[in-house]
Amino acid sequence: MRLNRYISQAGICSRREADVMIGAGVVTVNGQVVTELGCKVDPSKDIVRVEGDTIRPEAMRYVLVNKPKNILSVEFDPQGRRTVMDLLKNACKERISPVGRIEKEASGLVLFTNDGEMAKRLTHPAVNLRELYHVTLGKKATVEQLESMMAGFVVDEGFVKARSCAFVKNDPHEIGMEIHSNRSRIVRRMWEQLGHKVLKVDRVTYGPLTKKDLPRGHWRHLTEAELNLLRMTT
Repeated sequence: MRLNRYISQAGICSRREADVMIGAGVVTVNGQVVTELGCKVDPSKDIVRVEGDTIRPEAMRYVLVNKPKNILSVEFDPQGRRTVMDLLKNACKERISPVGRIEKEASGLVLFTNDGEMAKRLTHPAVNLRELYHVTLGKKATVEQLESMMAGFVVDEGFVKARSCAFVKNDPHEIGMEIHSNRSRIVRRMWEQLGHKVLKVDRVTYGPLTKKDLPRGHWRHLTEAELNLLRMTT
């Protein structure tokens, strides 16, 4: 394993910051100062110290949860409201954090991990990770409104548009909508701006990940195949 990755997985800093620390001469491997950026270590036997402290990389965890409605997708709520972490108590011993968020009123997929580098890549605007939502409206949408969603418009002084937008099974109350945006409650706010009451927002796809075999309120660890797809995505 590359030394900078080893340091990063120990939770010390990012790989780029680890390179700076290595170059500064504050990292030792088996008692020897290492300044070579491409240095590799054997996690099973090499002893790595950063500024004199021995470090150990923790296992990387990737947990997918199907969030129910009215549960916060945050690690902790100071008001004591229920969060997704209440569902993940037995998922792993490592501390994991959500990759992005969905609103309290929405349901659907949220990815949790302790892999800070992957989380950063997944949320980077240049990646444009695919997110597909199932939206239920109180009244019928029109074809013209679907076209407006794809053409885009300004919501609270910011332009936003859907990549695709269509009726689900020809039902104008049910909308399948693909969008990439880090703006809070943006799917709901877009439909509300067009005069609709939104009854349900459900994120059914996150990048290559889907809700298949994952009931609402449950979680599971990603498979190696899913991890490889995520890495290819970023």
